[in-house]
Amino acid sequence: MAAVMALAVCGLMSVPAGQALTGGNAVSEAVAQQTQPRDLLAEPEIVKVARSDRAEFQRRFRNVQWTGAGFEGSTVIDRIPTRELRARLQKVYGDPSQKLRDLIDGANFRPGHYIQFEYWFVINDEIPMMVLDIDGPFGNGLVFAGDSRYVDLMPEVKRTLSGKLMDITGLADYDDHYYDINDDQWYLVRYHDGSFTNEKVNRPNVLR
Repeated sequence: MAAVMALAVCGLMSVPAGQALTGGNAVSEAVAQQTQPRDLLAEPEIVKVARSDRAEFQRRFRNVQWTGAGFEGSTVIDRIPTRELRARLQKVYGDPSQKLRDLIDGANFRPGHYIQFEYWFVINDEIPMMVLDIDGPFGNGLVFAGDSRYVDLMPEVKRTLSGKLMDITGLADYDDHYYDINDDQWYLVRYHDGSFTNEKVNRPNVLR
């Protein structure tokens, strides 16, 4: 769904779906690249933010200038269907940091403005990163966003994440909801017992 807007971190950023978020000032990013520690992520530690820790993540990184710069390089996961990547993320990191159900009580909630899932991470205990779906279960790859101060460290982070997602045997089950704004259609998106399904459903009661 090319027109969908992915609204992440409860309004901290709003971007069109795509392989990577873009933004920020090119000059300021270049300066940031010159001043950041280049050996910080030699072996990046990627820790998922739990659903219960979202408020702390938002507080800690409220002034971050989010960008997709640094994530453009191709990896294996860019060519894999997003619904499979969701099952791989579930296997490696457990439940997403945020899904539609976590946003329904927000001001001016509009389901078409939101994505199927969001995984929030902290790299080496100091660098924030977010990984989102592109078009729910209908696209390939993921959307990436990170702190603009660390753009030249993001290629290694992405390669590390790609390696972790591919270095597993088997996938984990999950259940999500997704709203396709173009077709005005809700979906129950699932992976269970080795099968992926995208079931058309009415607006779920839990989201009313």
